[in-house]
Amino acid sequence: MGVKQVKIDVNELLVGMFVSGLDRPWSQTPFPLQGFYVRDLDEIRELKAHCRHVYIDVVKGKSPLQAKLRTLNGRDPTALKKPVRAGRTERVKVEVGPLKIRPGSYGDVSQPLKTEISSAQQLHSKVYHAVSEVMGQIGSGGPVPIAETKHYASEMVDSVVRNPDAFTWLARVKETDEHTYAHAVRSAVWAIVFGRHIGLPMSDLKTLAMGVLLKDVGKTKLPKALLQKKQLTPDEELAYEKFVQFGVLILRKTSNVEPRTISVVKTHCERLNGSGFPQHLSGDKIPLLGKIAGIVTFYDNTTNPRGQAQPLAPSKAVAKLYEMRDIEFQQELVVEFIRAIGLYPTGTLVELSTGEVAVVVEQNFKRRLRPKVMVVMNAMREKIAKPQILDLAELEEKHQKMMQSSKKAHDVDTVEIARDLEPGKFDLDIAEIRDTYLIKSATKDKKGLFSFLRR
Repeated sequence: MGVKQVKIDVNELLVGMFVSGLDRPWSQTPFPLQGFYVRDLDEIRELKAHCRHVYIDVVKGKSPLQAKLRTLNGRDPTALKKPVRAGRTERVKVEVGPLKIRPGSYGDVSQPLKTEISSAQQLHSKVYHAVSEVMGQIGSGGPVPIAETKHYASEMVDSVVRNPDAFTWLARVKETDEHTYAHAVRSAVWAIVFGRHIGLPMSDLKTLAMGVLLKDVGKTKLPKALLQKKQLTPDEELAYEKFVQFGVLILRKTSNVEPRTISVVKTHCERLNGSGFPQHLSGDKIPLLGKIAGIVTFYDNTTNPRGQAQPLAPSKAVAKLYEMRDIEFQQELVVEFIRAIGLYPTGTLVELSTGEVAVVVEQNFKRRLRPKVMVVMNAMREKIAKPQILDLAELEEKHQKMMQSSKKAHDVDTVEIARDLEPGKFDLDIAEIRDTYLIKSATKDKKGLFSFLRR
């Protein structure tokens, strides 16, 4: 097999190269992606500020030799390929104000996962039921139970503030219910986790949660055939986009819905460069909560596309979102969202550096690339009778201590996540893993699930 990775000096970097490794841990840099294409000179300057050399993947991106050949041929090696659809895909310079990000506003997790997961599961069912009731009543013209939905949205915020992993677990599991309901609840979870990360005030978190839960109510006024169609004609696209206005009109006629909640519904499809709808707002004309709602909607639609048997791996959704920074979404928000949920959200199926297959069961909020995982298959892709829990951050710490004490570091395995896997790639029931190893563990003795750490 030929050479894939090449070590180069940062001064040799060019637009179009794929950076696959750094000379320092990714967590010590501002780059939210562990591996990315260099898209502009600003990214090269950022890399120069943090690294002396990097590793590039010459299969995925340009190689140094290709760059030299193009230069000799008289081509500009930093020229970007022009986008196919001007307006929606061009990177733009829209004036936006700095965000007031307050990471750590809610402190560390205050409730253990196995304690919070039990109440979160019950609340998840209630939220699901409440959203279904709202959609059903709007469709039939009956009284809309807004108060109940508002109450459960508030409880969702409280749960995520205590421990983001509990609701994230529930959101990551693909359920069999109606797509629109599931999408609304999952998106609300991502929104609250994101809002918690950047330190939004509690009142904003609750407004955001309510707005995202109700953002698709206007779809009850669209023909079902239109919602389920995979490819829309231009006329059908315009007809589909009317769901936002329908939703705003419905909620304005509904009692007890706050104007700020309606604002989230009204602006969640607007985009930074003005390519969104219905008003084609751009930059800071889109309110912050609307920008956040747009990002979480895009992320969940990418990981759980309608009509597709299996959702995409989270890293692919994150990569797509990262590609849209300063195009459809504000760069600062995109970067913070990726930091909030991590490349491997709770419930993600991953392959370890050992070849084993595992499920991310709990985040390490300080070391996002080293969460706790449950090993469910061995390197031969055979199911393990007694799944084991690995704390990847703890294993790395042990390895570093061994190195510092001059002991043989190979006495302690260093295990990393090699990549995430498409859900459904193997015959594994993620919901069953969640129920068996997390929810039921809440009733076990104090040793609990996480005592099975492999040494």
